[in-house]
Amino acid sequence: MRIVAGEFRGRQLKSPTWEGLRPTSDRLRETLFNILGDAVRGARVLDGYAGTGAIGIEALSRGAAHVTFVERDRRAITLIEANLAPLTRRRDAIIRTGFGGLAAASFDLIVLDPPYASEAAAEALDHAADLLAPDGRLVVEHAARHAPPAERKALRLQRTVKAGDSALSFYGC
Repeated sequence: MRIVAGEFRGRQLKSPTWEGLRPTSDRLRETLFNILGDAVRGARVLDGYAGTGAIGIEALSRGAAHVTFVERDRRAITLIEANLAPLTRRRDAIIRTGFGGLAAASFDLIVLDPPYASEAAAEALDHAADLLAPDGRLVVEHAARHAPPAERKALRLQRTVKAGDSALSFYGC
């Protein structure tokens, strides 16, 4: 796994050494950030279900102002810390163990990568819907075989891009 573009381009990231964590592929991250384009620059980003931290670190590399990583697994948190350590200043990124306590409508971009179970994407949207700024974008990575919800709370599905077994669904308010 490596950073695809930006300030940290080409830097290798540490991968999990245990089963059960499915990092977003370099190719899918590249697709995601090509679609987002300049919207990442200066954005406040939430990387939910962060795993290795690759999505958030890619956002920082491409000019995001700040990234909040949300991850519950202690092993993954240690992995995110190890991947962040040589790349960023601590004020650029924080790691949290849950969505509770995050300020409502404070993120310009939210990227969620929950487990690929059929209902996980809908549950992830529920966790993050109130955290999205009015003109923000929310993206959920999910199994391509599972259709994403057309709407959830104030969020409306705008676009889904499939790549192999994975898909990215883009939401706005």
